[in-house]
Amino acid sequence: MSNQVLQKLVEMRGIESNYVDAWGKPATIADSSKAKLLHALGYETENEAAVLEQVKHDTAAYWQSVLDPVQVLRQSQRIHFTVRLPIELVNDSYTLLLTTESGKQFSQDLVPVDTQLINVAEIDEVEYQEYAVAFDHALEDGYHALQLLVEGDDEPVGQMRIIMAPDACYMPEQVAKGKKAWGLSVQLYCVRSENNWGIGDFSDLSRLVKDAADTGADFIGLNPIHALYPANPGACSPYGPSSRRWLNYLYLDVTRLEGYDHPDVQALVNAPDFCEKLDLVRRKEYVDYAGVAELKLKVLTALFEVYQKTYLASKTPQREAFAEFVSQGGESLDMLAVYDVMQEHLKDLGEPSWGWPVFPDKFKEYHKPEVAKFARKNKQRVQFYQFLQWQAALQLEEANQVAVNAGMTIGLYRDLAVGVSEGSAEIWGNKDLYCVDASVGAPPDVLGPLGQNWGLPPMDPKRLYEQAYQPIVDLFSSNMASAGALRIDHVMALLRLWWVPKGDHARDGGYVYYPVDDLLGILALESHRNKSLVIGEDLGTVPEEIRGKLADNGIYSYRVFFFEQAEDGGFFSPSHYPVQSMSTLTTHDMPTLIGYWHCLDLELGKSLGLYPTDEILETLYTSRHEDKQEILNSLHGHHSVGEDVGHDVNYTGMNQALNFGLQTHMATGSSALLSLQLEDWLQMDKPVNIPGTFDEYPNWRRKLSRNLEDIFSDDDILHLANRLTQARRSASTD
Repeated sequence: MSNQVLQKLVEMRGIESNYVDAWGKPATIADSSKAKLLHALGYETENEAAVLEQVKHDTAAYWQSVLDPVQVLRQSQRIHFTVRLPIELVNDSYTLLLTTESGKQFSQDLVPVDTQLINVAEIDEVEYQEYAVAFDHALEDGYHALQLLVEGDDEPVGQMRIIMAPDACYMPEQVAKGKKAWGLSVQLYCVRSENNWGIGDFSDLSRLVKDAADTGADFIGLNPIHALYPANPGACSPYGPSSRRWLNYLYLDVTRLEGYDHPDVQALVNAPDFCEKLDLVRRKEYVDYAGVAELKLKVLTALFEVYQKTYLASKTPQREAFAEFVSQGGESLDMLAVYDVMQEHLKDLGEPSWGWPVFPDKFKEYHKPEVAKFARKNKQRVQFYQFLQWQAALQLEEANQVAVNAGMTIGLYRDLAVGVSEGSAEIWGNKDLYCVDASVGAPPDVLGPLGQNWGLPPMDPKRLYEQAYQPIVDLFSSNMASAGALRIDHVMALLRLWWVPKGDHARDGGYVYYPVDDLLGILALESHRNKSLVIGEDLGTVPEEIRGKLADNGIYSYRVFFFEQAEDGGFFSPSHYPVQSMSTLTTHDMPTLIGYWHCLDLELGKSLGLYPTDEILETLYTSRHEDKQEILNSLHGHHSVGEDVGHDVNYTGMNQALNFGLQTHMATGSSALLSLQLEDWLQMDKPVNIPGTFDEYPNWRRKLSRNLEDIFSDDDILHLANRLTQARRSASTD
């Protein structure tokens, strides 16, 4: 393909040719990478004639669409949109009929030629004209339907979705008035307790919320709690889910479900073999997902049989509530449940089952007739997995109500992963939306010097637009449920994503742009509907334009202490952080405080081959040593630690005084929100995740070092919590 044709197509599809890397240096995307990205988007890049035909088809489709599929507007904007018609129809009389989400209707007469002509094109020897049309009625926030009707005809010649959104995201009143809040972030699966079944659950979450609130915390931040794979429990990354709309059933506290006390269920859980396995998964240092899944599915299956006979087989309030949940879940819930049953079925037969790419051809897509036949044949098991989603939603809401009743300013905050894994139910159910010949990742940066490939096929921006953004609406609304805030992992995805062509190295990818203003508008609308504050994780290679946009849209920036350095190497005082931000010391992709201070992450990285050369590793050690000295200088300079913490990095190890001093130092800052990792309260050394690794390290499995029941009876921890609360209170009045 000629460079001219390639570049035209690259620009049309929002592929970036140049960018600024994480070190502030200009970088260029190779032509070969751009060609591969176009191929991932569905273009036959090896055949120039075919590409030109595809471009011609796309152009014709645009001009022959009377209205766009969707338009997102803000309350501060004038309502306008475009109409495209053949020239012989632009003098005709039409009616614009807008039906709001609440059922109100507004109409407006239109003769296109009397409005502003903005563009002209010739398609198949027919001239088309595009007009800008102003709509004269004020609209409430929501999802509205617009139709273009020919005078005297009930059948519309065109229709589109109008999304009217607030100008910025929701902000809790206390936060808006200047309150400085602090909270704990935790990977829920890591939580140990006396009663859970080897993995943290929603009852643990309720207890953690209550205990943390009693010490002054205003929120509990969670890892993504998205649905994973019941039949493939080893695929346990919360950032590589099967569906981002639904929940991980492993977080259910089985003992809290109605029917658990039934003799049949009790006989199962009291059997010696079951008790032995349960004791084993509880005692393990790392979460045994396969062991936990085996135990929970066995009991849940038995429990569901009891529940079905007791409540679902006759007319009961439970049956009515379940039916309502299934109805509200619609095709998305059915699709996930059918997928889970199918994966389970294939696994039981000993056939390949890790994901839809290895399913038999007749099962490779949700909408195939054979899949519908399979679902009917396995109706009860499909209903079982829908039941698990219902119960998970109920238990999550219980934890949310604990936060509300405790008076937490924010309560739970949930985390939205950047994508779903290749073998996911979400892709299986909407193949047109995803580009499976590419994966989301990151170019080389400080956290990943080799670049990162996350194995998550990206959404095609054009297909997302053609689907009127409904998949994004569903994502935002479902993940704001039962929570007071939403953290969006890799929030730059709203602007652009680093796509890595399948089979290529992460560094050989390229950026593909998304309709950021539209996505931010939908986010603002759902934020207000769900009364959810929004936090955007803006780390890594961050273009300047996105941070300004996020701030203007009321989204809280994510500020990590170790990355907030001046050019001279010194660390910025937390009192200089933006008020509209959530600050933190560490994240799930970073070492714990002890791990950082003692360079345990660098040791691990070396043993796992994460650094291309010894020189790079030596540079990292040198830089870490210098950074630690600057941290000590900053802490002592701000009187955040006493003389029990040394001044010289060569003689100062990480101890409780330094650990707690760092956390208190952050609490004095100007960020509206402060999030601290529960691991650092417990002074743990092992990380929960090492970016860039897969099987080399037990990512997403490491448990907390202490039981939940013990944490809030520790006087040192209670003293730390009190210091944090006092420091935040003082910062609120400064």
